[in-house]
Amino acid sequence: MSNPIIVIVSGPGGAGKGTIVESLVAKDPMLWLSRSWTTRQQRDGESDHAYHFVTRQQFQDRIAEGGFLEWTEFLGNFYGSPLPSVDVGQDIVLEIELHGAQQVKEQHPEAILVFVQPPSREEQQRRLQGRGDSAEHVVERLRKAEEEERLGAERADAVVVNDDLDRAVGEIQAIIGAARSQRR
Repeated sequence: MSNPIIVIVSGPGGAGKGTIVESLVAKDPMLWLSRSWTTRQQRDGESDHAYHFVTRQQFQDRIAEGGFLEWTEFLGNFYGSPLPSVDVGQDIVLEIELHGAQQVKEQHPEAILVFVQPPSREEQQRRLQGRGDSAEHVVERLRKAEEEERLGAERADAVVVNDDLDRAVGEIQAIIGAARSQRR
């Protein structure tokens, strides 16, 4: 088998990227999820596996070692995708914000960028509040979403509206399936 397919799932906060990716990986053992590093604090009730939570110094040391495929600073915290170490036959899924997605596409133009949009700004706000984001972060993420959605629609290989989880997951599974059949 040739090189793994890189699938980038991006979108604004509250679009449901994490839920979609979790479902994709659970349904497809040939997908390997790159767990991002972050310097932000873990939210109450957030899984220990949502991110690799590290100190700012640990993150900066990893940058100095060249240990990230991409990284960025967002709302005062660092986020980054470590260089992958996948088993033969697995494809890579990156759940990252748009700036990081653009960095990966520059290095790997063959990567598939799927941009996930929430069904409405109201639903996005409800999701952000429901996961425990502070009021100021909700406002900032909603403001930033306008720009992200414009750029995401321009740069993505596919745009998926997450108004129905099963349908959204199915759309991305079909995209991955098509890429795998082209690879053969």
